Amino acid sequence: MASSMATAAASLSPPVLSAERPAARGGLFFPGSPASSRTLCLKSARRSGFSPATRKPRSLPRATKAVVAVKDDPLKVMIAGAPASGKGTQCELIKTKYDLVHISAGDLLRAEIAAGSENGKRAKEFMEKGQLVPDEIVVNMVKGRLLQPDAQEKGWLLDGYPRSYSQAMALETLGIRPDIFILLDVPDEILVERVVGRRLDPVTGKIYHLKYSPPENEEIASRLTQRFDDTEEKVKLRLQTHYQNVESLLSIYEDVIVKVKGDALVDDVFADIDKELTSSLDKKTEVVASA
Repeated sequence: MASSMATAAASLSPPVLSAERPAARGGLFFPGSPASSRTLCLKSARRSGFSPATRKPRSLPRATKAVVAVKDDPLKVMIAGAPASGKGTQCELIKTKYDLVHISAGDLLRAEIAAGSENGKRAKEFMEKGQLVPDEIVVNMVKGRLLQPDAQEKGWLLDGYPRSYSQAMALETLGIRPDIFILLDVPDEILVERVVGRRLDPVTGKIYHLKYSPPENEEIASRLTQRFDDTEEKVKLRLQTHYQNVESLLSIYEDVIVKVKGDALVDDVFADIDKELTSSLDKKTEVVASA
């Protein structure tokens, strides 16, 4: 069985895709008004019955019996969010509770380059020329990681990928599709405030926020620096790119995308995500039980 799966995996390769993308159907509405009024008209996660909590996440239980019940068909999750949407924090909470393999295309790229793999060498050539790494290289990296035993056994959490129609179609052709696509939705004005207020302590590497997490004393405050792209102008450009990426994916994932409001407290946001993931697991369990 293992050898046949390995042979099948090795024979897969990303297809040659047309650059032309069909218009996304429904779901996303960008009126000709200020960025802060953008509305993502997608399915919203219902508010949970969890009690109010502080910004510090609650301690969370390990994966439930439902995860074990469908281990032959584990949970497959994609998650996307704008800069400063809290995606990194939510990925950690999801990974901790559901024991999924967390996969970030950016981390994979850096690891492949550091390891000197064939894909890493090819990617490095493009990066040294200041060019974007072709989709084919990144898709091969993602595919290889998703086919590793831990991801096949535990399930996976694909973080911030795919970002384009061609990347998504390459994964579709390889039979790689999520059970659920979590989209964190935070108003633009809050995202801008979160980014512009960030500061880095060059001595400790700790990240502060002038409003939400200020430095402990004046000595630290005096040495804080701001990233060159953490400005209002730069973050608005990054938000525009994010919305374009989401729109390009709607025609492929619109039946599994779930919008979750990301401007609440950390553990309240996770409560909504947890509810949606539990629902997906329940559906998979029902399928296994009826088979």
